[in-house]
Amino acid sequence: MTHAAPVPDALPDDPHRFTPRAQGVLRISVRDGNRLDNLRQAGASKALFPRHAGDDLLAVTLNTAGGVTGGDRFGITAQAATDSHLTLTTQTAERIYKAQPGQTARMTTDITIAQGGRIDWLPQETILFDRCRLRRRLGVEMAGNASFLGVETLVLGRALMGERVKSAFLKDDIRITREGDLIFADAIALDGAVSGRMAAEWCGGPANCVASVTFVAPDAESFLARLRHLMPATGGVSVIRDGVLFARLLAADSFDMRRVLIPILTALRGPLPPTWTI
Repeated sequence: MTHAAPVPDALPDDPHRFTPRAQGVLRISVRDGNRLDNLRQAGASKALFPRHAGDDLLAVTLNTAGGVTGGDRFGITAQAATDSHLTLTTQTAERIYKAQPGQTARMTTDITIAQGGRIDWLPQETILFDRCRLRRRLGVEMAGNASFLGVETLVLGRALMGERVKSAFLKDDIRITREGDLIFADAIALDGAVSGRMAAEWCGGPANCVASVTFVAPDAESFLARLRHLMPATGGVSVIRDGVLFARLLAADSFDMRRVLIPILTALRGPLPPTWTI
C-alpha cells in the first residue's frame, strides 16, 4: 500500500523554497568516424540526430524546459574517439531568464577528444534577460593532434525588443588542455548594470552582442589570413600560440553577428548545421 505525503498546513516562510527547478544531463560519445557510441539523456536535456551531408555525427540539443533560470542545473559530456568527428549545436538560442534572489543557474560542458578526433561546439546564441544569474563552464581535454572548434555568442538583451540588462550576473569560464597542458583560458565576468557598462566607449559602444571563436588544430595557423579577411571592423583574430587561433567580435545585434559568424565558421569547418540558417 502506498501513502501520499502529508500536505503542510501552511506555506513555508520562504516562498521560493519549493519553486520547481529544471535539471538536464546529456552524455554523447562517437567512434568509428561518425558512429554513435553512447547516449544518455535525462531531465530537460534531449538530443536529436538529423541527417545531413557532412561526414560527422550531428547532434542537436534541446532544453525542454524552455529556458534557464536561477537554480537550474544543466550538464553536457561529449567524447570523440580516435579519428571520430562530433558536431554539437542547439535547436535554438538559449534564454537565461530572471532569477529569484540568491539563486544562480549553472551550466557545465565537458569535452574529451582523442587522437585524430574532432568536436565542433556550435551552440546558437545565449540571450541574457534582465536580472538573470548564470555560472557557465566549458572544459576541453584534447590529444596532441586532435581538433576543436568552439563558438560562444552572448546577447545582452534583444535589440529589436528594446530590452536592456540593467542588472545581471554572468561568470563564463573556458579552459582547454592539450596532452594535459593548459593551452587556452578565457573568462568573462559581468555583474551589475551590464547594458550600461557595455555601452561605454571603452567597451562595446553601440554593440550589445559579443562572440568568441576558438579553433585548436595542428593546422590552425593556416586559417589566419582567410579569417582576417572575413573580420569586421569590430572584430579581431590572432594565433595566440602554436595551433591555437582565437577571435573576438562585437555586433549591434544577434542578426548582424550571425551574418559575420557564418562565413567565419564555414571557413573553419565547411557547411554549418541547418539550425544556423539565417
